[in-house]
Amino acid sequence: MDEVWEKAVKTALDLDGQGDYAAVKTLTLDGAVKCYQGKLPSQNLLEKFKGLEHLSIANVGLSSLERFPCITTLQKLNLSDNRIVRGLEFLVKAGLDSSRDLDLSNNRIQAVEDLAPLAELKLESLDLYECPVTKIKDYRSRVFGLIKSLQYLGKMDVNGVEVLDSDEDEEDDDEEEDEEEDVGCGEVDGEGQLGKKMNNGGVADEEDESDADEGVEEDGESADEDGEDEDENDEDDEEEDEDEEDQNGEVPVRPSSPSHSKRKRSEVDDNGDDVDNDSIADAASL
Repeated sequence: MDEVWEKAVKTALDLDGQGDYAAVKTLTLDGAVKCYQGKLPSQNLLEKFKGLEHLSIANVGLSSLERFPCITTLQKLNLSDNRIVRGLEFLVKAGLDSSRDLDLSNNRIQAVEDLAPLAELKLESLDLYECPVTKIKDYRSRVFGLIKSLQYLGKMDVNGVEVLDSDEDEEDDDEEEDEEEDVGCGEVDGEGQLGKKMNNGGVADEEDESDADEGVEEDGESADEDGEDEDENDEDDEEEDEDEEDQNGEVPVRPSSPSHSKRKRSEVDDNGDDVDNDSIADAASL
């Protein structure tokens, strides 16, 4: 059985047997072993951790604390989700004088008197959540009266005011800092203000551009309509000219083209024949 525990310890710490056990501060063995006999391994295995401050052996089926190791530096012990009924005096025999936080939640402790050995320790926080003892009337006041050093029972003080763990406090502080940073950055608000400034500075937005496009289309349509009206007026004028020609039986005289002025001038004699100007000049010399 000790071999199973030893393997679980090495797996939890990723050790090859040559690790510095004395430097380990936290050891978590939750669910690492199933104790069908309900017993802890030999004390030598866990007593190697001379500087251990936080030990968690939850949900392994413990029912006896008889061989609990002597770890004088231990401050926080988690034995939740096991089958412990009594035998808390073995924690006192182990010399856990430095222990301040003990979690026995979801165990089988039924009587307040079974907690009496814990009065010899200097516990500040004790958790008995889901233990049968919590069903006893006035159990809170009785436990506080039994363990004089106790400040918190089930994460609540003697007045029933809930308190948070140090880890939860740190998480809340981190969340508050993140929220403050988000507000300080003002990325969303900044973009909105920038857009407003651009619009106020004379930059047309999408609606203005669409209005301008509609105006151009309307002007183009009106121009086309005017052009069609002018073409219709020209056609009407041509029709009127044709009507006048038909009525008078004459073709309107149109101005001669400029090329006519370059032709030789000719004159018409009395008989209607054309007479060349050069021939008239030669006759006069005779």
